[in-house]
Amino acid sequence: MTEIDIDNLDGTKFQKDVWKAILKIPKGKTISYKELAILSGHQKAIRAVANAVGANPLPVIIPCHRVIRKDGTIGGYSGIGGIKTKIKLLKQEKIDINI
Repeated sequence: MTEIDIDNLDGTKFQKDVWKAILKIPKGKTISYKELAILSGHQKAIRAVANAVGANPLPVIIPCHRVIRKDGTIGGYSGIGGIKTKIKLLKQEKIDINI
């Protein structure tokens, strides 16, 4: 995995908390936005956490494609290629997805 210093990225403390939590998601696993909110220490701010995911400045390196909706659907993806890229990345990690 590429080492990244989240603290040197442009973003709020809140966003950086979320991005750091995303880095803890193991390859081949997914978590929901709610689970990410808990992992990042912002359990009551699920929508704000989702917005921070969308503001991720380094999709793939900070693997926000591993964050999905609690119903198992994939949600959005702000990286280049949008949802098509998210699906591709999830399939590369052999993650079953609910489209």
